Amino acid sequence: MSLSDLWFILISVLFIGFFFLEGFDYGVGILLPFLGKTDTERRQIIGTIGPFWDANEVWMITAGGAMFAAFPHWYATLFSGFYLALALILLALILRGVAFEFRSKRDDPQWRSRWDWAIFFGSVIPALLWGVAFGNIIRGTPIDASMNFTGNFFDLVSPYTIITGLAGVAVFVLHGAIFITMRTEGAVEKRAQDWARKFVMPVIAVCALLAIANYAQLDLYTEIGANPGVVPVATAASLLAVGYFVWNRQFTWAFAMMALTMVLALVTYFWFLYPNVMVSSTNSAFSLTVDSASSSDYTLKVMSIVALIFVPIVLVYQGWTYWVFRKRVLDDTKALHY
Repeated sequence: MSLSDLWFILISVLFIGFFFLEGFDYGVGILLPFLGKTDTERRQIIGTIGPFWDANEVWMITAGGAMFAAFPHWYATLFSGFYLALALILLALILRGVAFEFRSKRDDPQWRSRWDWAIFFGSVIPALLWGVAFGNIIRGTPIDASMNFTGNFFDLVSPYTIITGLAGVAVFVLHGAIFITMRTEGAVEKRAQDWARKFVMPVIAVCALLAIANYAQLDLYTEIGANPGVVPVATAASLLAVGYFVWNRQFTWAFAMMALTMVLALVTYFWFLYPNVMVSSTNSAFSLTVDSASSSDYTLKVMSIVALIFVPIVLVYQGWTYWVFRKRVLDDTKALHY
């Protein structure tokens, strides 16, 4: 295995970690105005992700930084082509972060309600646009022989990418609802359980629609036939297991199966993308590959040494954070921080 292959795998792992952790994070933010009927309940819901949300976003920053250093051509083409979409994601994340900090500064109900909706939009916009972005990376975008994006923002919007965006939002919302059931008690926990049970079948339906769209848009049938392989089949099986456990109110198992579904789905996407890192819809010969988009071996060696030292430290620290704040968030105003 070459170093460029290794760093493609590592960047894939970083994105998988980001979507797994930030997935329930976004879902909680989207559900906040609907599951929280009182200010105390909304503070309780925010408290479920309060100690974690900013650390979860470190995975996205690290993935972007690793992409910049290991695959500068991939980074340049992606960020120039998706500039407007990524700028919208960044603005939404800034709005979301500000909302978490400013919401509790005043007792005015209207003030807090406005920031609650800011958290909602700061969560749903990135969830939707990340799905659209991944749809474009997999399906292909207009890229010329010089690795330049030759399209515009509207070239990124199509029925297929809209489906990938909606599927991303749906999965994140269910992930968030299940997470809330594990982190709260009282009325919010009961409401999240009921909401997850109502929403699980529509999520499965959207994911089934996405699977059909994948075959229609990505020419999978020509490449791999009717049998997609073990990993995609396991993805579908784990998603059905989510439905089973949600309906039987076994939410710890449902969360585990949800995590497995997201990991396997993203492994499938990155596996299908390899050896490309961005597909050209203009000409397949113009697609950026792991080899053509990578940095020098010296750069990749230095990055590997740095990653070997610091990644375990970050993983231990983040794991410790989840362990320290593992208890459920009570519906007691004296115990609520946000």
